[in-house]
Amino acid sequence: MNVYDFDKTIYDGDSTIDFVFWCLRRKPQLAVRLLRGTVAFGGYLLKLCSKTTFKEKFYCFLLSVPDVNNWLEEFWDEHQEKIKNWYLQQKQETDVIISASPEFLLRPICKRLHVQNLLASRVDRHTGMYMGVNCYGEEKVRRFKKMFDGPVDAFYSDSLSDAPMANLAKRAYLVDGDNLIAWEE
Repeated sequence: MNVYDFDKTIYDGDSTIDFVFWCLRRKPQLAVRLLRGTVAFGGYLLKLCSKTTFKEKFYCFLLSVPDVNNWLEEFWDEHQEKIKNWYLQQKQETDVIISASPEFLLRPICKRLHVQNLLASRVDRHTGMYMGVNCYGEEKVRRFKKMFDGPVDAFYSDSLSDAPMANLAKRAYLVDGDNLIAWEE
């Protein structure tokens, strides 16, 4: 089976940031709630709070989104074209997408791509609160092993923070734009 990171790997950009700006264009008053996230980001950089705490404060803008499910579908109507062609040409239904992005954000695009296997951060789509650990680094490996028994044929990511997942794979690739580069250990 092939395993893929999502943002900047098979998606051209950061889907969470794109979704936030998309929401802001629809409802500019969300900026007030997002200010809390900006302050929390400063706290995270200064190591005054965890990445999860920062992200929960950031995602609190969801409290003011009137119909999250509908907005997600409309967002992906406009952003599905950002799925990279190299991925579309090789994708399989058995693919696993594993990401630190919120599961609620990626579930609709996975459904559209006919990808059934998604492991991502569990975040409440209405409150922004985490329902578990951020799916990042070693947590990706833990979640993968909990769900799947078989080997990873190939792993793709844009980030060296995914080295733990790359180490599980027979082959691993760093993704730089549309370039796939063999992962060096």
